[in-house]
Amino acid sequence: MRRTRKAKIVSTLGPASSTPEVIGKLFDAGTDVFRLNFSHGTYDNHEKLYGIIRDLEKDRERPIGIMMDLQGPKIRLSRFGDGPIQLAEGDEFGLALGREPGNQLGASISSPEIFQALEPGIELLIDDGKIRLKVEECDPNGAATRVIAGGPVSDHKGVNLPGAMLPISSITSKDKEDLDFGLKLGVDWVALSFVQKREDVSEARERIGNRAGILVKLEKPVAIDHLDGIVDLADAVMVARGDLGVEAPPEDVPGLQKKIIRHARREGKPVVVATQMLESMINAPVPTRAEASDVATAVFDGADAVMLSAETAAGDYPLEAVTMMDRIIDKVERDPLYRQMIEAERRPPEATDADAITSAAGQIADTISAAAIVTFTMTGSTSLRAARERPVVPILGLTPKLETARRLVLTWGVHPVHTDDIDGFVDMLTKAAHAASAHEFAIAGQRIVVTAGAPFGTPGTTNFLRIAAI
Repeated sequence: MRRTRKAKIVSTLGPASSTPEVIGKLFDAGTDVFRLNFSHGTYDNHEKLYGIIRDLEKDRERPIGIMMDLQGPKIRLSRFGDGPIQLAEGDEFGLALGREPGNQLGASISSPEIFQALEPGIELLIDDGKIRLKVEECDPNGAATRVIAGGPVSDHKGVNLPGAMLPISSITSKDKEDLDFGLKLGVDWVALSFVQKREDVSEARERIGNRAGILVKLEKPVAIDHLDGIVDLADAVMVARGDLGVEAPPEDVPGLQKKIIRHARREGKPVVVATQMLESMINAPVPTRAEASDVATAVFDGADAVMLSAETAAGDYPLEAVTMMDRIIDKVERDPLYRQMIEAERRPPEATDADAITSAAGQIADTISAAAIVTFTMTGSTSLRAARERPVVPILGLTPKLETARRLVLTWGVHPVHTDDIDGFVDMLTKAAHAASAHEFAIAGQRIVVTAGAPFGTPGTTNFLRIAAI
């Protein structure tokens, strides 16, 4: 059973999707990568879900990607001693370093870094921006603020500082423990939360190495100022519109989304658009028309994948949400305007052998109406380069490394195939033709375009192109 669409679907697992039966149905409906959210759940639960996915992978005989999403340095208020409070515009409200219970006059925050970044006049956002405070006085141990926009406040609500770079690592002590656990399990992708600068990715790379791909979540506007360095070091990017939409004005988010997608595509890094894509389907069997348009916009922009969060993790209609997202993607990719928009964003190839071969492969495939482009890859770079060209035909990414095949699942247009090592050109063409036929991408009489690097098994080389007949 092959996918006919090129953009991929990431589904978050949770209470609504924690059994082998439901996870199997989500995969069959269109899920390509499953996300384990380490902000919630126990290690035993994550290990159970991991095992279910790997069993499903064996049963369906297709690589499946697994992403672990680290919580990151989320700053929160302490609990309130007498229950929720109600703040009104003009109220004074104090913030203090520590863990003491809060009350009507103030609350505690256990992260000292936030007070190091404060200065009079800065605005603080509570509970995803529902409550707004302006700092009047501050020091390293606390701040006096005045309420600009009030409302109810309860235990452990999140705190955001729009536009401020906090002197804090994106990997907390909890994340380090979670990361060790996830890497031992064998996750394919690690999503880093609240990345602010290039150094955050460097720190993660030192811990992760090549054991998993690093996906950076861009959810702070300050990260956009460091986009070049962040994307350069990352393996993939996520437009995390939840916190990004809190810290940036809502009207800025669509433009930021397009900027991030364009930048990632230019660098040949997979890019995921996430958060509130089909939000109403948490409680309803169909989305709003605006939500359908939102998913379609991400696909028209050329995103590699779109992600479902609470829709599949805790919603009443997880299967319907994946099915709907699959239908929207398929419809967009059949629209004549889709190819026009994809072609308009195509980046000219660089003056390298690899880029020249890959660009030529797409043109040749289109000219001869080839059934597919087949890439042989060790690290995934050959398949990623082919996907960056956004060819008309699908891409079969053949690799002898199962971990590479699983990571490539996230990439636009790539159908990863785990295969044996190749032994020379004849064996390569034989395996390419067999894979194209076995996975229902080509039939007898059709042609495929094959790219690889020689000598075989050498990572990072793409210097060979061949046309083969099935």
